[in-house]
Amino acid sequence: MTLRSNVFLFAAVNLGILAAAGCSRAGSDTEAVATPAPPLPEDVQAVAETVASGAEATPAPGESQTDALVAGGRLGVTGEFVPPIRSDLVPRTGGRVARVLVDEGQRVRRGQPLLELETDYLKLDVARAGAERARAAAAADEARRDFERKTDLAGRGSVSQAVFLRSKAGAEQAEAALAAGQAALELAQQRLDDAVLTSPVDGVVASRRTDVGERLGEGTVAFVVEQTAPLKLRFRVPERYLATVEVGLPVAARVDPYPEETFDGKVSLVGGSVDPSSRTFLAEAEFPNRDGRLRPGLFARVELRLGEE
Repeated sequence: MTLRSNVFLFAAVNLGILAAAGCSRAGSDTEAVATPAPPLPEDVQAVAETVASGAEATPAPGESQTDALVAGGRLGVTGEFVPPIRSDLVPRTGGRVARVLVDEGQRVRRGQPLLELETDYLKLDVARAGAERARAAAAADEARRDFERKTDLAGRGSVSQAVFLRSKAGAEQAEAALAAGQAALELAQQRLDDAVLTSPVDGVVASRRTDVGERLGEGTVAFVVEQTAPLKLRFRVPERYLATVEVGLPVAARVDPYPEETFDGKVSLVGGSVDPSSRTFLAEAEFPNRDGRLRPGLFARVELRLGEE
């Protein structure tokens, strides 16, 4: 056999081998596609079903998670309790602190004393003003009686008109001096009363900034008091509910310190503008909070009872 014949034979054998291998691989691929996958174990199957259901519950594009909380005419959002009034308390008159009657975090009532300044000199001012007022009252009483006598004598023509007018002027001056003495006494008494700093609201002492012996000047903040009764809850609502949320709408709130309790309030304010970044508007609800358990700064889960009054 010639060399050329051997080459042709070798090439034919190789082509045959490659074709057979290709057919075998194609057949195996076909069998792999046609063979069904084995069933998943029960525990893995449960996880797969949970993942699938979660994927189906994901809100569609344009729908927020907050909107998905709406159920049975009730909308769930989150908010924070804030004080309606936050007062920086400053004594009306300067002086040295004699007593501090409350501490930070303590609940206080309207009119409750929080702090007392030293009052020794103020009491002396009250005593001096009282003495001046008493002297003015005695002088006014004497001038009044003299004027009454002069009036009687002038009616009978026993005194001149000049004497009568002089007595009248003296009585009027004495009355003016008595009024000035009374005002001075009231001013001294008011300064003494102002030495006691009181709470203007029912609330809690958010900050204490003074201590015994410290001298307070005009404008020095001694306490910060936040009102807690009533208390406001501030939250944001998706814009699609702007026409539904109205003043007076019932609101229920839950807080972590009291997980088993629900606190009831009503919407007191609906914001007039929509935040373009979050597409939400501001709303506030008022809670009576008569027992004072709710505090400013608490995070709350809020339920708006849409359609109820």
